[in-house]
Amino acid sequence: MKFLVLGAGRMGYAAVFDLIRSPKVEQVVVADFDIKRVETLLDLLADPKIVPVELDVKKFDEVVKLMAACDACISCVTYHHNYDLAKAALEAGTHFVDLGGNEAMVAKEFLLDDLAKERGISIMPDLGLAPGMVSMLAVNAADSLDELYEMRIRVGGLPVDPEGPLKYAQFFAIDGLINEYVEDCTVIRDGKEFQVPSLTDIEEIEFPKPFGKLEAFNTSGGISTLPKTYGGKIQHMDYKTIRYKGHCEQMYLLKHLGLMSSEPVQLPSGKVVPRDLLSDLLIKTLPQDEPDVVLVRVTVTGIKEREPVQIVWECIDYNDQADKVSAMMRMTAFPASIVAQMMARGDITDRGVLKQETSVPVKLFLAELESRGIKLTMTERAPVAT
Repeated sequence: MKFLVLGAGRMGYAAVFDLIRSPKVEQVVVADFDIKRVETLLDLLADPKIVPVELDVKKFDEVVKLMAACDACISCVTYHHNYDLAKAALEAGTHFVDLGGNEAMVAKEFLLDDLAKERGISIMPDLGLAPGMVSMLAVNAADSLDELYEMRIRVGGLPVDPEGPLKYAQFFAIDGLINEYVEDCTVIRDGKEFQVPSLTDIEEIEFPKPFGKLEAFNTSGGISTLPKTYGGKIQHMDYKTIRYKGHCEQMYLLKHLGLMSSEPVQLPSGKVVPRDLLSDLLIKTLPQDEPDVVLVRVTVTGIKEREPVQIVWECIDYNDQADKVSAMMRMTAFPASIVAQMMARGDITDRGVLKQETSVPVKLFLAELESRGIKLTMTERAPVAT
């Protein structure tokens, strides 16, 4: 099998790291506009399967040519490009997955569904940790219940040793982080779908030591198509991001001041886009390459054999320092790599623009995660308040 990975940043590195370890993978083409990043990746991973390429993903014909030589493509570039890249995959006849990050962009990709079915291609947007892996955990739990009541999904990537007022570090693209804090969030309350502001509805959540009591709050995009999939079948559904206490208040202040706005502001020195300024400052000031941990808790409540039941999936995953793969890289890029390989092998037979919660064989997916050392625990208990 041959694969194309677009983007040689953190997530691209992790996707390549995973792909080259599969004995069925013959070749991994890694493409980035910055050839130095590709060369750095090649130096670190040093595997003959890797083929480095300099590529601007905005050059449609060049992208199509690279895709056409591969069985599947994983997009690890910013979400702005994913619709055009999905169209390129259709042109090339290549299966395609991306890490998502923006609900409006994902909605555009779903407009390609009929064409993808006609051409026998599988396209799966929004496939990483959240959305992605957590959706499959929720579905696995829901499928074991006779009646479904609620889904509560909580996810966070955190520095092991928090520093500074934000108690945070750079684990993925800052543009994507700001997007999560800016856009409204989709929730289901009392059976009805709503849009609620991000950085609201703070709750306390507790994990075992050394983490203790943390906070979780609304952020956008974490559950992608789940509300549509379960619309009319569930009373409550929401997604919240986990952070160290105090982070939400700090970010809300920045948002309230307008520093996350994309509207240009005229200053004596010239025009400035506040969001661009904030992004630049966060990139310069937030720690990078810090040891990290990903916390996951997916709680699904319903009825099983006439009794109320709560199923809880949990994971605490630390970075792999020896292989230079952070926890966020593992938990985001490995699911994309696993599913891309499933498409190429024929384990996923659905065609069109697909939802991960309905098209991925969940038991096989979970087995693949376990084989990579990602340990998930599932507990079934009597319902408790979440």
